Amino acid sequence: MHLTRRQLLKQGSLLCLSTMLGCSRHAMPSGDVREQEFEIAPASYTPYPLYYSDPKPLVSIVKVNEKWSDAKGIDYAVTRAIDLIGGIHQVAAGKENILLKPNLLNLSPADTTKPLVVEALACLMKKAGKNVSIGEASVASWRNVKVFVKGNVCSARGYQDLQAIQDDVFSALGYCDLSHRIEVPLVNLHVGKIMKLGIPDNFVFKEIHLHEALYHADMVCSMPMMKTHTLAGVTLAMKNVGIGAYPGLVYGSVRSAVHSRASELEPTGTSTAIIDMVKANKIGLNVIDATMAMEGNGPSTAQGGKSVRMNLIIAGTNALATDMVAARVMGFMPEEIDTFQWAWKAGMKPRRMEDIAIVGESLAGVVRPFARPSLVPYGMLKDWYGPPC
Repeated sequence: MHLTRRQLLKQGSLLCLSTMLGCSRHAMPSGDVREQEFEIAPASYTPYPLYYSDPKPLVSIVKVNEKWSDAKGIDYAVTRAIDLIGGIHQVAAGKENILLKPNLLNLSPADTTKPLVVEALACLMKKAGKNVSIGEASVASWRNVKVFVKGNVCSARGYQDLQAIQDDVFSALGYCDLSHRIEVPLVNLHVGKIMKLGIPDNFVFKEIHLHEALYHADMVCSMPMMKTHTLAGVTLAMKNVGIGAYPGLVYGSVRSAVHSRASELEPTGTSTAIIDMVKANKIGLNVIDATMAMEGNGPSTAQGGKSVRMNLIIAGTNALATDMVAARVMGFMPEEIDTFQWAWKAGMKPRRMEDIAIVGESLAGVVRPFARPSLVPYGMLKDWYGPPC
């Protein structure tokens, strides 16, 4: 559902009270953080082996049974998708602290990962005895929608604004209720203690900043909604973390500073920055919400993206492999996606569809060519893409 600016503002005002009463206690950052201040701590970097050495990654495709309720159908599909790639105990073996990273771009359910998908994986992890949290660093709520700035959305960097934006989004999309119901904490990845990693072979950011919750997680689970994107072509598991994990305290909520730096190296201003941040994280499981997807000029309905029902869950432990399969389901060849090209330049595997084992539904049986986004180089958007608040 497309939200007009007036609807967005009205919804936001109604959320204020519920946010203060219900969600803030789960979304507060760890550590003693004062307004306008944040702690940056140096941290060591070790390359994540899964990105470079997975010989034949498994990716599962499972249909959601439309005859069942959404809750039952999604829960079964997520569980089945994980079982097909080895089961939760194998996938999370030796991992205790698990952070689930959905794509919660804004306040609109049409643009974001369904809570039921996240709930299904969170419950699986809890039943397996894992410590589970849900973390996100959203781009926008009604608080940084401004009619007097180009693009109508400004990029917030202040602690109070970033805290409020994330509380708004968690509350509007049902994640506060989810957190209370299954007793899984929410983490605002914009604010809190920030870790600084030196990664000499990164493309753009030789020193990269990320929230301590991501750094200390034994495994990050990327849980995007399947969407097209006017800068990246597609936005799936890698982009969900690769752009969505840049903390607003350092880079701004819209990450225009990230895109500007990356555009000095390549036109998308996105692909290289994605790979830099992916390398800084331990993405060991990817569950793509393709129940409702988006085609056309995504990543939001406000930009012209259109919802399309797919009724699929796609899962894999290798982020690049999972994204390559999802992109093929959307009708893209892997070579078309700039992010994949840069992942291969970074030495990530796999390089070919033939190197991926697909289980569950056949690829041919679920392919639906998506309406393509109108790809635009970041240089043409930079004056409109999240000016400072």
